Parts: sequence; structure tokens; C-alpha cells
Amino acid sequence: MDNITEKMNTLDKTNFTFKNQTAYYKGKVRDVYTINGKTLVMIASDRISAFDVVLPRGIPYKGQVLNQIAEQFLNATRDIVPNWLLSSPHPNVSIGKMCQPFKVEMVVRGYLAGHAARTYNSGLRTLCGVTLPEGLKENDKLPAPIITPTTKASEGHDEDISREEIIKQGIVSKEHYEQLEKYTLALYARGQEIANKMGLILVDTKYEFGLFNGEITLMDEIHTPDSSRYFYKEGYEERQQKGEEQKQLSKEFVRRWLIENGFQGKEGQTVPAMSDAWINEISDRYIELYEKVTGKKFVKANSQNILAEVEAAINSALSKM
Repeated sequence: MDNITEKMNTLDKTNFTFKNQTAYYKGKVRDVYTINGKTLVMIASDRISAFDVVLPRGIPYKGQVLNQIAEQFLNATRDIVPNWLLSSPHPNVSIGKMCQPFKVEMVVRGYLAGHAARTYNSGLRTLCGVTLPEGLKENDKLPAPIITPTTKASEGHDEDISREEIIKQGIVSKEHYEQLEKYTLALYARGQEIANKMGLILVDTKYEFGLFNGEITLMDEIHTPDSSRYFYKEGYEERQQKGEEQKQLSKEFVRRWLIENGFQGKEGQTVPAMSDAWINEISDRYIELYEKVTGKKFVKANSQNILAEVEAAINSALSKM
């Protein structure tokens, strides 16, 4: 039971061995088991990362929030692009097709926020080969959505890269990359449309794609607070005009807290202590985001015996495949 922090009911790590298991990978947030070299079992843990560093304490229900938002949006975008998801047998688990991933993340931005705003405010006007107009303020809407890809690092920081460099270096073929751009913009438009109905603005997000039987396939999670930034639509214009911070639903508040406490993932820096009250506040904000984004009431999964329940749900699902 040492895998669970009983006091806070968090799923911090797993260590399963499934029938026909051929590989195991521990990501920043997800534990990924490969079955028969062709099926992925992805467990969304309650770990939280920022600045490419996994923070020392898990966040109750965070994994469930991520997994269930991703499931809803993957199902809501199947008409745009095929995706990897086959089933979700437990609130923290997704099972799907193993794809050969493209080594880039497709980041799409409709507003000058986060990393783009930090880059712009430093005086630079080009991001990933895309030229940004003069006179923008942080959180302003961009003239049109832009794609600012990053290389997908197996360890450490993902790096900004331009479309031209991706094609020139042969990271992705020109034909495939052009299709990735089309899918990215179409998915973002759908995400914005759904967010708009919920009184939100999908500010920016990222997608990961791979090939399955030679077909471009959407992988991993989409439109979750770990991969996306949302603003509240109500009061957005007024806050911009007054130069006030936008009210947002994303992981940015965690990043800002870390920055204020002297941590940006740089060498020699130490992650500040996270109190129980702060952990619970982060959990509450993830749950709020789930309810705002999906329009559904969040139902907390039973977390007392979560490891046993996760294992049983996966074994049952795999036995039917």
C-alpha cells in the first residue's frame, strides 16, 4: 500500500505486471504498459509536473480529471481524425492502439499567453518561425491561430522548433507535416467551439500524433488542463482593456506559484514545500476545470483501494480483447 498516500488519497505510482506485458514506461504523469507489443494501457497518475519537473507530491483526483476530460474530447473529435483510444475501463485508465509517434508536439495558440507571452515580452517577435505583430498585450487574441511546434524530448525540456526546420531535418516528412497542421487547426477549432458553449475560451493547447497502420492517428490526451489553457469568456474583454490578469483554468497558476517561490526548473533550484492546503486547492481547481469544460458534475472515484481497483479493471478489459 506504499504506492498510495492514504492521507491525501493520491495515486502516485504503479508497479503492475500484466499478462503478455512487453514494456513499461513511466512518464512525468502517466504510467504506460505495453501489451503484446501493440496495445497501450495508460494510467493517469496523480503526479503533477511543471517546468518539465515532477513535483514531490501528488494531487488528489488529478489523474481522474485528466483521463475523463481526454476521453470525452477524443470521442468528440473522431470525425476529424482517427485516435488511439479503444476503452476507458477505470476513471484513471485508458487502453488504446500503440502508434509510432511523430517526434514533435503540435502546439497551437489563439492568444498571446504563457510561453508565447514570455517570449514576446522579452522583446522577440518570432516564435518557432512564426512572426508576431507589434503592439500585442499579454492575453490578446492573435489575428489567427498559430502553430508553434516543439521537439518531443524523452528527457528534459522540449525545444521550440520551426516548421521549416522540422521538414529540413527530416523529423517529419513535408506531406505528413502539412496534414498534421490541418488536423491541429481543425481540432483546435472544435475545442474552441465546445469551450465557447461552456463559457470558456480555449487559449492554447497541444496535440501529439503518430502512425497506426500507416494512418495519422491522434494520441495521448487532448484539451485537458495539463495540455491546454482556458480563460473565462465572461469579462475577458473588460479585463484586457483594463490590463488585468485573465481569470483562467489551467496549470499556469501552479507554474506562477513556483516562479514566485524561486523555482523554474533550472539547475540548482529546489522545489518549494507544498502544504496540504495548497495540494487541496490545486485538486479543487482541477475538479472545477473538469466541471466547467465538460459540463458534467465530477464524481470522485473510490480512492481507498485505488491500486487494486485499477489493476482489476485493466485485467478485466484485457481479458475481453
